[in-house]
Amino acid sequence: MRPRTRAVVALAGALLLSVPAGPALAHDEGGDGRTEALTAEERAGAPECDPIDPAACMLPYPNDWYTVRDRRSETGRRLALTPSMMPVNAAGQTADPGAYNRGDGFSPGSTLVVRVPGISLPRSGAAPVTDIARSLSRDAPIVIVDNETGQRWPYWAELDSHATSPDRQALLVHPARNFIPGHTYSVGLRNLRDGSGASIAPNSVFASLVGRTLPRHDPLWARQKQLRPVLRELADHGRVDPRSLYLAWDFTVASTENTTGSLLEIRDDAFEDLGRQAPAYTITSVQDFTPEQDDRIAREIKGFVAVPSYLNAPGGPPGSSFNYGRDGKPRQLPGNVQQAPFQCEIPRSAFAAPSQASLYGHGLLGSEREVRGSNVRSMANEHNFTFCATKWIGMSEDDIPVVIASLTNIGHFDAVADRLQQGVLDTLFLGRLLGNPRGFAADPAFRTAEGRPVIDTRKGVVYDGNSQGGIMGGITVAVSQDVRRGVLGVTGMNYGGLLLNRSSDFVQFQPLIDQAYPDKIDQQLGLLLMQLLWDRAETNGYAANLTDRPLPHTPRHQVLMQIAFGDHQVANVSAEAQARTMGARIATPALAPGRSPDVTPYWGIAPITRYPFSGSSALVVWDSGTPAPPTTNTPPFEPDYGEDPHSDPRNSAAARVQKAAFLTTGQVVDVCGGAPCRAG
Repeated sequence: MRPRTRAVVALAGALLLSVPAGPALAHDEGGDGRTEALTAEERAGAPECDPIDPAACMLPYPNDWYTVRDRRSETGRRLALTPSMMPVNAAGQTADPGAYNRGDGFSPGSTLVVRVPGISLPRSGAAPVTDIARSLSRDAPIVIVDNETGQRWPYWAELDSHATSPDRQALLVHPARNFIPGHTYSVGLRNLRDGSGASIAPNSVFASLVGRTLPRHDPLWARQKQLRPVLRELADHGRVDPRSLYLAWDFTVASTENTTGSLLEIRDDAFEDLGRQAPAYTITSVQDFTPEQDDRIAREIKGFVAVPSYLNAPGGPPGSSFNYGRDGKPRQLPGNVQQAPFQCEIPRSAFAAPSQASLYGHGLLGSEREVRGSNVRSMANEHNFTFCATKWIGMSEDDIPVVIASLTNIGHFDAVADRLQQGVLDTLFLGRLLGNPRGFAADPAFRTAEGRPVIDTRKGVVYDGNSQGGIMGGITVAVSQDVRRGVLGVTGMNYGGLLLNRSSDFVQFQPLIDQAYPDKIDQQLGLLLMQLLWDRAETNGYAANLTDRPLPHTPRHQVLMQIAFGDHQVANVSAEAQARTMGARIATPALAPGRSPDVTPYWGIAPITRYPFSGSSALVVWDSGTPAPPTTNTPPFEPDYGEDPHSDPRNSAAARVQKAAFLTTGQVVDVCGGAPCRAG
């Protein structure tokens, strides 16, 4: 769904002027971190903002300068953001950092943001998105070291192409695969050059930190103390001479427990209370279609499933967020229930033989009604699947005003992220209804005239989703105890770090963020701060545990990713980062020779060597002939980048054959005759 720009901008203007700023969340100070977290006494008198990059507070980002010790956390740290550190919107409102300070580190998909005046990335030899392997070369100008393993980390670097002024253009460094949760990373920028090829010298602050030991009373003493272990890590494992450095810092990635804890808490609590029973539900509509009305779907059923709500308002409406107990965990208000709407499409084939039950995930800011899309109905009848969908509350059609409010004041983004997690729970409850013999299969609405169920619960329940349904499908499969296999169509991850800047969908919303946060560095910081909360509610925070390294009390899963080459809406680079993080294999040849601009197409993703493939995860690229996407952080547009292929894989009969085979057998089959897969 694509909201009309004028209405969105008008609503944003009103919200920008009406949303108040909130108070800061107090933080505790506790035990050791991995790279000498400073005590409160050591930090006394030190600058609040990191002085090594004066372009904006919180640069460079992410950065352990903005953490404190916390012995209670898995990482030994806790974010310690204050309102004065956060970007200020055009209405003069500071963002409440309270929800952000629940984190014990930064996003595993964190984009590194820093300002380097005059830098030329080609002159410096930095790795572009088309040559990721170069990031690991001995003389790479940007070095990222995993302090726990000593390994160099792959990335690509770019200048922010959305910047409107050279003096506010950020350097963006994207991890080629997600950083490891709980690990600390040291970053070094060295031997940087400007457009003329001249060396760029460090600023006076950083030069003094790398120099002689500062006296205890010096305001920069604490910053130097935190920097010294970073310099050692870079020297020992990155072979970086401190004298060559333009800048260096470190950051810690949030732990898996911290990122996934809230969703797992509400899942475990809700399903423990449910036990072996099927969730309560209400059917509001049953419609039978004649073949003339619909030659693929015989019956459509609508209703509501009752789900325990962990949001802080009765019924969990848009704008509500988690209700936290004294233990800091989401807790259900007494009697609070979410009435999650559902819509199911039963194919004609199911009246001949019981069908495979499948959840379906809808697209951007859409609704459960998308389960009636033509491609879904074709998949249903061709391969005998019954599809049921509910809303991705948090990012459904009902949530558009709240999404807009969050873009105009990032302090309110918890209302999006928390409702998204509740939406995942809603989807899990709908899945239980599909898979439990006491659920839909026992209801006359899901039976033939002879009383036979149209769903075969012995086959379990699977997942299929596209676009936002693919992005949200990853987290849903990752935490599901019922779904074992999922297809993620035209998918990706990491909204704030990779997707939004590169999506043609976000162009509708860009005027809103331009109005609220005119400064382009503030925009990048705002999106990346939002990603700290998004990690708890989309695949980016769960990708490492999606398949064969499952989360606690969760089975292993299998995942098939089908992407559209040159996708205008969901950037291919995000799907590739997801595949590397998951350890997925790629179907080869992925593309015809010359189609990819990369030196090594799909670098770091191992090929599938034989079919059928029964591994835990796979990536298949479907090519419609669309031009390769931009190599900058900008979206592709028609006509320069051809027609958007976003819908082509799901509309391909061959892709549907591949999906059906995978969902029913767990095997990826070659439906392209040993050649690159074509769609459209």
